Amino acid sequence: MSQSSGATISRFAPTPNGRLHLGHAYSALRNAQFARDSGGELLLRIEDVDPTRCRREFEIAILEDMAWLGVAFAGGPRRQSEHLEDYAAALSRLRWLDLVYPCFCTRGEILRTSGARDPDGAPLHRGGCIAVSASETSERLAAGEPAALRLDMARARALAPKRLFWREFGEGDAELQVDAAPEAWGDIVLRGKDRPATYHLAVVVDDALQGVTDVIRGRDLFASTSVHRLLQELLGFDAPRYRHHRLVLDATGAKMSKSASSRPLSSLREAGLTAREVRGALGFEGRGAQRLQVGLS
Repeated sequence: MSQSSGATISRFAPTPNGRLHLGHAYSALRNAQFARDSGGELLLRIEDVDPTRCRREFEIAILEDMAWLGVAFAGGPRRQSEHLEDYAAALSRLRWLDLVYPCFCTRGEILRTSGARDPDGAPLHRGGCIAVSASETSERLAAGEPAALRLDMARARALAPKRLFWREFGEGDAELQVDAAPEAWGDIVLRGKDRPATYHLAVVVDDALQGVTDVIRGRDLFASTSVHRLLQELLGFDAPRYRHHRLVLDATGAKMSKSASSRPLSSLREAGLTAREVRGALGFEGRGAQRLQVGLS
């Protein structure tokens, strides 16, 4: 692939909350191919910021799966759980800009008030908590009531450039400038009631600190890029290029996922399939195993 001047850095960033499946394999191999073709580096990030769902045994399994597939990384992994101070610093910056407020709402309360959902299907928060008085907020926090920290989307959008966009390449070389629409997400959570940072905040901070030039991930995260571009502008981070790739589908035509208990790579390995056959079935090497039917969309 042709690239602009400068070394490229991409990353594969799985969450250790279950076994990897063919969808993860496709993303890892797409990142590895890009790093090889561009003469760049591929980093491994373990997105384990959620202490309630992530387990060490799944991280070990990730390393085993990647070694089996033949995907090599530059250096050791960055574990989000070891860099919580980085997310706290980003939150402090947004607080200084007066863009963050505590929220005590439950998902049910938000849905009843808003009646709308964000691109991920979660209840859309439109800022109702902002009306809670400072004294009431202080009293509830002092009483130990858990609160999430949300981004004031209206204020944040007013501080960002009027035209907010990202550079999209898909799986090719042609650049498309995509206008971001972070408003569709409402007042997103930046720090949850039970976790130090949410995906949106952590991934933006990690990409910036790791010097990632090209974010290569599935099309299911396309809409999230609008939020990430907004946070990058607010935090003064450079924007990477984005390459949202196709998704691997199961036999029913649905996207493979951990929540759907898609067949893990370890199961394919135990069934006797080789890494070469898997790479071939996903379109990265020769022909795949006839017994492994893979759809992409």
